[in-house]
Amino acid sequence: MTKNIFSNFRGNLFGGITAGIVALPLALAFGVQSGLGADAGLYGAIFIGFFASLFGGTNTQISGPTAPMTAVSMVLVAGIIATNNGDVEQALPYILLVFLMAGLMQILLGITGVGKYIKYIPYPVVSGFMTAIGVIILITQILPVLGYYSEEDTTFIDTFKPKAEEVLLNKILQDEAGEGILVLQDFKETISRSEKISEEEVFQESKTLAKAATSGVIGAIKALPRAISNIQWLEFILASLTIFIIYGFKKITTKIPSTLVALLVISAGAYFLKLDYQPIDQIPGGFPIPNLNMFSQFEFAQISPYVFTALTLAFLGSIDSLLTSVVADNMTKTKHNPNRELMGQGIGNSVAAIFGGIPGAGATIRTVVNIKSGGTTKLSGMTAAVLLLVILLALGTIASQIPAAVLAGILITVGIGVMDYKGLKAIPKMQKAEVSIMLVVLLLSVFWNLVYAVGIGLILASIIFMKKIGDLTAGKSSVVSLLNADEFSGAWPDETDFPVKLKEEIFIKRLEGPLFFGYTSDFQKLALEIPEMATHVIIRMGKSPYIDQSGLYAMEEVLMEISRKGIKPMFEDLQPQPRAMMERIEIIPNLVPPELIFKDFSAALAYSRKNIQDVV
Repeated sequence: MTKNIFSNFRGNLFGGITAGIVALPLALAFGVQSGLGADAGLYGAIFIGFFASLFGGTNTQISGPTAPMTAVSMVLVAGIIATNNGDVEQALPYILLVFLMAGLMQILLGITGVGKYIKYIPYPVVSGFMTAIGVIILITQILPVLGYYSEEDTTFIDTFKPKAEEVLLNKILQDEAGEGILVLQDFKETISRSEKISEEEVFQESKTLAKAATSGVIGAIKALPRAISNIQWLEFILASLTIFIIYGFKKITTKIPSTLVALLVISAGAYFLKLDYQPIDQIPGGFPIPNLNMFSQFEFAQISPYVFTALTLAFLGSIDSLLTSVVADNMTKTKHNPNRELMGQGIGNSVAAIFGGIPGAGATIRTVVNIKSGGTTKLSGMTAAVLLLVILLALGTIASQIPAAVLAGILITVGIGVMDYKGLKAIPKMQKAEVSIMLVVLLLSVFWNLVYAVGIGLILASIIFMKKIGDLTAGKSSVVSLLNADEFSGAWPDETDFPVKLKEEIFIKRLEGPLFFGYTSDFQKLALEIPEMATHVIIRMGKSPYIDQSGLYAMEEVLMEISRKGIKPMFEDLQPQPRAMMERIEIIPNLVPPELIFKDFSAALAYSRKNIQDVV
């Protein structure tokens, strides 16, 4: 193991350093977008990057905060902060607990071997989700690009003072209820406490409400007219220059990351010219400290509403990482271990949560940069993480001087790049059902809830898929054939040599595809389609490898009905899974005895010649 990790030491070192440099501006930007600050993005990149590389199943994978994971985290962070009266410090332990829960879920996905099933998520759901992520990033970054921050707009804040006073009064009433004070009997105490509320408290609460009102997609859209009328031209110019350099520098060379060039050039220029710009939040110096309050202040009621969000983060991070692993495999001609990769990602996200970092996943661009720069083993990913840690320890104070508009500009380019243009271009050529799924996921993700949108998309895709399979199975299996020359056009090749004298006695039912709940209603019509003259029916099962519980009971009902009519059922080429299911509820031997189950049609034919008499 050690020899493998440290082979090609120089290439891995250079690949890791290059990938770390690319990761730096994105980590800072994603941290800001999440609502927890640039330092949270940096912590996530450090710990996820190191531990996912160390324990993961893809040698060249570079992991850290990504656009999809940050978008979901942003919604989660905003929701938990809102339920904690806008207090970030109070909400932080619960936010990190949900992040930790997502990491542990990923580890469980890896242990249980779920990794191989993630590939079955329908493309329209993924496409709609990825495009929604891009749209969300673009809309939510319009305000910082324009230099508008609602918590600094005093006129706007003042409009929330009545609501702020109501919130503060509710807090007093809640405190009194907790202390056992009967408010209606002792209202003087309520008045006394309310008189102690200062103007500063009202202002701070108003600021919190103002910020909440302009957060998210809907909030950003509502605040846009005010942002345009209060545009800060310096911030807009800094963001625009950042975007221009990111796209323009790529035309000069791709060897140096254009995002890093934009970050350094614009930040240095704004700082040394002493421009009056809005900087990012202060990045704490020193080694990250574990946030153990998340355990000491644990209350399940606080995080129980977010269990599904944690599961979404776990699945999303897994999809993101495994897709990147496939890209890495194609470039390096290797094969990753999907379940081990999920465990590595889960460990990385869990450790990052404990240290206050936002969750992440395998990052495709950073992984490609690593491979092209010479990275071949896990050492490269670990090197990238260590480099970011060194930058944090040595340059944390300097990094705090980065203009917020620069990171907003970087995020604009990320939003543009993350959208699924391949899926959008294919809309005119796609089936209406698939387009509908993609658009539903896209619109619900942008304007309602990312988590629920994916769930609804998966349900719709599953229903449509099951209907298609049911219709297809019904279409292929709908004919119940009389074995005479006039009505035998759908015969399979081995059915043509059937005794002429028996062609009015025996009917045949061909099953093509699984007998599952989407097809049971059509299958049950079989009993009605067989005329009274029949004495036997052969049910051909060779192309029906699977039967679910609904299909099993439908089969039982059909067999009982035709048996009541005096018709004997026979099975031909019965597959192992359907046979095992039928034996469990004793369809075999109660309704179809073993001697009427034939290995192939020739055996059924031999039995028919010998045992079935022409009654005409």
